[in-house]
Amino acid sequence: MQHEHPDDHGHDHDRGLAHDLAIMTQQLQRRQALRWFAGAGTAALVAGCSDSSSGSTDTATVASPAATPTPTATPTPTTTTTTTSGSCIADPAETAGPYPADGTNTASGSTSNTLTINGIVRSDIRPSFISTTTVATGVQVVLTLTVVNVNAACAPLAGYAVYLWHCDRSGNYSLYTAANESYLRGVQVTDGSGQVTFTTIFPGCYAGRYPHIHFEVFSSLANATGGRYAVLTSQLALPSAVSTSIYADTTTYPASQTNFARVSVSNDNVFGDNSAVQIAQQTPTFVAATNGYTATATIGIAL
Repeated sequence: MQHEHPDDHGHDHDRGLAHDLAIMTQQLQRRQALRWFAGAGTAALVAGCSDSSSGSTDTATVASPAATPTPTATPTPTTTTTTTSGSCIADPAETAGPYPADGTNTASGSTSNTLTINGIVRSDIRPSFISTTTVATGVQVVLTLTVVNVNAACAPLAGYAVYLWHCDRSGNYSLYTAANESYLRGVQVTDGSGQVTFTTIFPGCYAGRYPHIHFEVFSSLANATGGRYAVLTSQLALPSAVSTSIYADTTTYPASQTNFARVSVSNDNVFGDNSAVQIAQQTPTFVAATNGYTATATIGIAL
């Protein structure tokens, strides 16, 4: 900043009329120039704030930054076993349990594998067929299973082998807790309709488990009797109303009524975590017959 000094203003007086007129002319020109610059600056400011399309004058506008598009998340693919027709689902895999006699476990120091023994392929699985001919007693059930491919509109799977086993009316399993027996085990091969039929008995209810039937499905009889390569190991849950009715006969099923009163599908350690749709398919439909019951169920395989 420049500072003003007293000597800059002390000698402009008493120089005559011509001098004064020159000074006055300079001051007048300065004032006019200042007015012009002031006007031009105002016009420029107004022009810069005007909307040329509407003629209106606005206050300064701050442009909002353009929004950055948020990419739409790609849904994670979910696997469903329901077919396009919605008529069947793949059965969930379940444990084979401690008594499969399929060569996968050991009991009393030995490995039982009925699948490799001659005579395992049979429809009536009530008699023992290895060392005795004892026939398991109880309410007769003729069970028909239909094996289908859920990824081909529930088309029947012909030539597949089904190994079926379950406990007797007292809750014992042959070759294990009924060590001398080999009843209630058998293999059948599906026909052109994907069906197999077993004649058996209604199993008892033992402590800690909901009434059930075990099964394994193989892609061929050769694989089944070779004791390997099951494509599905699962279980069937028996209907509650039928179980209640049958277990009311405490002479034939001595402990089942008491055991059944303590369990349900929802608290069972196998079926308890399954969906309602899965349980519906895993539960056979029972119909009263002259000699007990007939029952049917669909077994869905995802190929």
